[in-house]
Amino acid sequence: MRKLVIAISMLALAASAAFADPILDRQALMKERGKIVGGLSKVVKGEEPFDAAAVLTQLQALQANAEKFDVEALFPKGTDTGDTTAAPKIWEDMAGFKATEDKYLADVKAAVAAAPADVDALKTQIGTIGSDCGTCHQGYRVKKG
Repeated sequence: MRKLVIAISMLALAASAAFADPILDRQALMKERGKIVGGLSKVVKGEEPFDAAAVLTQLQALQANAEKFDVEALFPKGTDTGDTTAAPKIWEDMAGFKATEDKYLADVKAAVAAAPADVDALKTQIGTIGSDCGTCHQGYRVKKG
């Protein structure tokens, strides 16, 4: 009986993974990422006060988001069409795309490890992270009309 339950559970898990929509999943992660960076940008611009604990929490959320960004699962072959702004270059240069995302993750982890003590430190970190975002968006994203 126990083996049957385990087998059914594994089949259910496989079926749910098979029905996942990589395009919607990656769009949800990017929207979440944008919301977090947007909150940090408000602090950098002086629209919200600098609170070291709150900033660290946001950076940790950004790291968790980046760690969920599994390039192979989110960009399988065949997901370059439909409601997506992912550029064909992703599939033409998957190694370069992965390297860009790996750099982003490393920079976010570095920001968390060196928790900014003031807004100037945060500005530097957001500048680096924003540059990573720009690199990816310029090279691997189709601009909307």
